[in-house]
Amino acid sequence: MQEKIAALTAGVDHVGLAVADLAQSRAFFMDCLGWQLVGERPDYPAAFVSDGHTRITLWQVADPAASIAFDRRRNVGLHHLALKVTGRALLDQLHARVAAWPGVVVEFAPQLAGGGPKWHSMIREPGGCRIEFAWDPR
Repeated sequence: MQEKIAALTAGVDHVGLAVADLAQSRAFFMDCLGWQLVGERPDYPAAFVSDGHTRITLWQVADPAASIAFDRRRNVGLHHLALKVTGRALLDQLHARVAAWPGVVVEFAPQLAGGGPKWHSMIREPGGCRIEFAWDPR
């Protein structure tokens, strides 16, 4: 058995998401969720966005028409990105806004996660990435 060591990492620096449409994903994060653009590389192309706590890199896939949609039961890799929400009422407000956003696919509206007390909802943003919004009263 290996000896227990202290963690060699200190949290998440950023998450990189490959998206089918960079402009739509960028608009979703910035205009729908209120995130800020913190950088971009038009030649790559990529946009770097942040909510002040988390940074996400949005990478445009080379050929959106040939891309393969994510299947959480068959694809290895990111299952979903879970973003923290600070209150139950805010989760409902956020869900209503996100559900009405062009190109968003709602997987489920706010509901208890397992037996609770955590609440969550799940969507696919316009670029195809699966995003969970979660509020935990604990």
